[in-house]
Amino acid sequence: MGKQLAISSSPEIQMPATKKISVTILSLLSLSAALMINSCHVHYGFRDVSIPPDINTVRVNLIENRAGYVNVQLSPRLTDRLRQKIVSQTRLKQTNGDNADWEITGTITDYSFSTAGISNQQTTTNRINVSVHLVRTNQKDGKTKDYNVTRNFDFPSSQSLQQAESNLLSISDW
Repeated sequence: MGKQLAISSSPEIQMPATKKISVTILSLLSLSAALMINSCHVHYGFRDVSIPPDINTVRVNLIENRAGYVNVQLSPRLTDRLRQKIVSQTRLKQTNGDNADWEITGTITDYSFSTAGISNQQTTTNRINVSVHLVRTNQKDGKTKDYNVTRNFDFPSSQSLQQAESNLLSISDW
């Protein structure tokens, strides 16, 4: 089963290149890793962004869940995974203080369910849809950049929603 990752962002800000990282590593690589279904393949694309040499620290705030349906485990797990990815895959140091060079805030804007496949007039596949809006603020110059990330996770109709959520949230490779 193929998955799609759609990324849109505000107009590009060109920064001097010192180290390339993926925009979604700073935005939501955690979402793709954190919510994959074991038997499915994930296809995603990233756009590179440079970390300016004067940016050394980042604060990742708790990703708020403002979706109509709230899975209480999703917000803290996505936040934690994002923090882990930034620390392990960039030169940035995480801080909880007010003096961070970059501040990342986020909101889960959609967490919904739908039918994704029908065969012989019966549902064969269901889909969990997750959308997150992230804002990266450069505390040094006050500029912000917005990212919207949407992911769809298919699961067999033989699974209940609770089973599918449990599978998505219990994956050890977050």
